[in-house]
Amino acid sequence: MKEIQCELQDNRIWIRVSGRIDSGNAGAVEEEMRPVITDETKTLPVLIDAEDLEYLSSAGLRIILRLRKTNTDIHIINVSSDLYEIFDMTGFTQMMTIDKAYRVVSIEGCEVIGQGANGTIYRIDRDNVVKVYNNEDALEEIQHEREVARLALILGIPTAISYDVVRVGNSYGSVFELLDAKSFSKILINEPERIDWCVAEYVDMLKRIHHTIVPEGDLPDMKVTALNWAEFMQDHLPDESAQKLLSLINAVPHDHHMIHGDYHTKNLELTGDEVLLIDMDTLAVGHPIFELASMYNAFIGFSEYDHSVIKRFQGFDLELATEFWNKSLRAYLSTNDEETIRDVEDKARIIGYTRMIRRSIRRHGLETDEGIKEIELWTKRLIELLEQKDTLLFDRNEITVIADNKNLPEVMEFLEAQLKQKDCPNKTLMQISVAVEEIFSNISNYAYTSDKGTVTIGVRFAEDGSSVTIRFADRGKPYDPLLKEDPDITLSAEEREIGGLGIFLVKKTMDEMDYRYEDGFNVLEIKKSLV
Repeated sequence: MKEIQCELQDNRIWIRVSGRIDSGNAGAVEEEMRPVITDETKTLPVLIDAEDLEYLSSAGLRIILRLRKTNTDIHIINVSSDLYEIFDMTGFTQMMTIDKAYRVVSIEGCEVIGQGANGTIYRIDRDNVVKVYNNEDALEEIQHEREVARLALILGIPTAISYDVVRVGNSYGSVFELLDAKSFSKILINEPERIDWCVAEYVDMLKRIHHTIVPEGDLPDMKVTALNWAEFMQDHLPDESAQKLLSLINAVPHDHHMIHGDYHTKNLELTGDEVLLIDMDTLAVGHPIFELASMYNAFIGFSEYDHSVIKRFQGFDLELATEFWNKSLRAYLSTNDEETIRDVEDKARIIGYTRMIRRSIRRHGLETDEGIKEIELWTKRLIELLEQKDTLLFDRNEITVIADNKNLPEVMEFLEAQLKQKDCPNKTLMQISVAVEEIFSNISNYAYTSDKGTVTIGVRFAEDGSSVTIRFADRGKPYDPLLKEDPDITLSAEEREIGGLGIFLVKKTMDEMDYRYEDGFNVLEIKKSLV
């Protein structure tokens, strides 16, 4: 028995088939299609829904082949595995798009372990989670997220890759393997004493993301997106403020470093002893001020008017969220200077308020009393900040990379850019470069016994510009290079041991050298006069 429906919808031919199509009824199937498949519609795309199709013989294949000769754009969806095998072995998968049916997954009673701008993540069993998308027609979003997650993994960002696409109710979901994973939000809720550990890991991952260079064109440019937000705001701000907003964002340079775009504690998962980044559909490139803006919104901004928002979203209260944000920003900027920290925060708030106001207006916020009050609060604060700030940029005085010698060129490029801004003399620049290369190579070769870890190199200048201090921090095995005995340079070449000259050179060329082991980090600092 067969059933067929064939109709025109949205300038496309929709065909729904069920039951069996064989040599006995193939003629009748074509006859039922005839009123819609005409000379006038032969150029239209065709979508065939085969969800209820149980059997297809060569006679049915011939119907599709004849249709393909007049309507070249054919897409067959919801094909069972058995039927897909027939399409594949007969070459139909090379001629047209054929999608397998998606297995159905239920999330009833499942724990919510993550939530982002475009979907919610549920644990469906001990080993697996599913991200269910808000958009019911999310297949393109799923494909995009799988592609960018794969790109991030290739570029060295630890993340989970979806291995299956499923149906969940009326929407779609991506399935990931996350064995016994728990989000950083869960850790903060259940083990608040671990906040400093969470901050360290959170910022370590953030720096890793921000120091990852992405090939041009592989990810969207966040500056372009932010300019669209600012254009929207032209009708919702005083003229002077609106123009200032556009000018500030326009002045942010294009940047090919990665940003996550929705970086908060629900999107960092601890599985075993490994930290993984999830919810990758917002991945982009751009200046870190755009990332800090979304982070501010996640922890504070959305909750400034209604303090219960953070509790509903993250599961912890605004007090803890504020503490986490402040500690993270302090660690990210590698400074305890409150003026510097608040300056960067205010710059992030400019972008953050812009994004929140636009989002609320587009979601009909101006149609409710509470929405109006919220928008008024954000707008008032945005205008105040625009009057105070003349740039969104801030000093980026450190870099975090995988401790691998192949990353030395990136480290040296960063270092030289920092030093040349201070008109560092060429001889001093060469001496510092040699010292940095020796220390970085030692960390790369000896700090980590198995998998590669990271090293953070920070540059800090004296207030009067007279000297520079360069700080190396890694989580490798504890090692104090100052304890190593200097080589005896009076010995002949035959008597000299090979090795040991690197740290000796650093000691001889730098003015000061200091080592300490603190909070699980090897911290080595070198200082050099610039005058």
